[in-house]
Amino acid sequence: MTLYNDDCLTVLTTFPDESIDMIYLDPPFYTQKRQTLADSSGRRFEFSDLWESRNEYLAYMRLRLVEMRRVLKDSGSIFLHCDLSAVHYLRIILDEIFGEQNLRSEIVWSYKRWSNSAKGLTPGHQTILYYSKTDQYKFHTIYGEYSPTTNLDQLMQERERDPSGKVVYKRDQNGHTQIAREKKGVPLSDVWEIPFLNPKAKERAGYPTQKPVELLERVVRVSTDEGDVVLDPFCGSGTTLVAAKLLGRIPVGIDVNPDAIELTQKRLATPFKTTSRLLKTGPDAYRTKSSRELAILNLLDCDVVQRNKGIDAILKKRYAGAPVAVKLQRQDESFVEAVALLNAAGKKKGCAMTIIIPCELDWRRHKSVMPENMVVVERFDSQLKRAIELLDPQFPPPFQTAARDDIVEPVRPLFHNDALF
Repeated sequence: MTLYNDDCLTVLTTFPDESIDMIYLDPPFYTQKRQTLADSSGRRFEFSDLWESRNEYLAYMRLRLVEMRRVLKDSGSIFLHCDLSAVHYLRIILDEIFGEQNLRSEIVWSYKRWSNSAKGLTPGHQTILYYSKTDQYKFHTIYGEYSPTTNLDQLMQERERDPSGKVVYKRDQNGHTQIAREKKGVPLSDVWEIPFLNPKAKERAGYPTQKPVELLERVVRVSTDEGDVVLDPFCGSGTTLVAAKLLGRIPVGIDVNPDAIELTQKRLATPFKTTSRLLKTGPDAYRTKSSRELAILNLLDCDVVQRNKGIDAILKKRYAGAPVAVKLQRQDESFVEAVALLNAAGKKKGCAMTIIIPCELDWRRHKSVMPENMVVVERFDSQLKRAIELLDPQFPPPFQTAARDDIVEPVRPLFHNDALF
């Protein structure tokens, strides 16, 4: 492990030719902003991404990329991380320095982010330009699981192209389909769906623009062997170096910011990676609502909440300027318990009003436990009844066929369909 607190151009000129196995850089993006963030203790980290002009920025990057190519081994690769601010300009420079023929992939790092109020499409990806120095570069295929849509024949039978170029199942001389060779899975594509770092993730260090270790581990795995030298010339909080150390590579980092070097030293002393539950179990693990529950909630103009004991949905329309929470009483909880959960969650989230949908027929004997801002909806229109019956004819409906006068109704303007109540 070697760290340098200096401009990477100055440090790179001291390195011998062909001494580095792989380079990953997450340089300034030409955002024309001062990037700043604080860690959990309140310590603030920042760096400048302000430039006099785009030409100044590109000249800065060109000088450093020329030196990076010099120190890279012929078997080495470089991964340049950027976003739409300047990635198209940087690709032209990389084409000039490394050669268009050595562009291996344009990797798209895709992630979910909270939407913002800015006009336009919400940014949901960044780009990693992957170049090799020569055509004799190291590469290790990473395999993933097959898609749920993959059928048995695709797994079991060998395929080939016929004279017209169409993919068909391969057959032997007797016309029988041939059993496929042992398969390792689906080779990694150039779109990497890796979650952005959770604000509460243990590996989050409070440094602006910090990337997840999971992302950098993938870069290191595909392009290096154990014992190889991995260089990050803009190491920031040290995520590349943490990934390299965890995978048995030799990390080398450079950064002009002394706070970045100090933080990197601290992280390398106890390297840690947060395990992403989303990557491990897939998005379906976060979906907690049954088809029956979704059928009910989908008749309301609401946003479904998947992981909360007290709230199952939030109406899209506010009441008195505050959110309105909805809860379906579950079969494994009493009406009193459901009311308590909804009331506590509603208070915590600042809801002006809450709506509970009971499954107990005699919920009225517990009516006294309900707060004043909570209403009960116990009857839906025939459309909902039919939907529930189609989903599960044996399941008791979450409403009574009581007279309309018995229904406690919420304010009508909250809903997109007055026929519901």
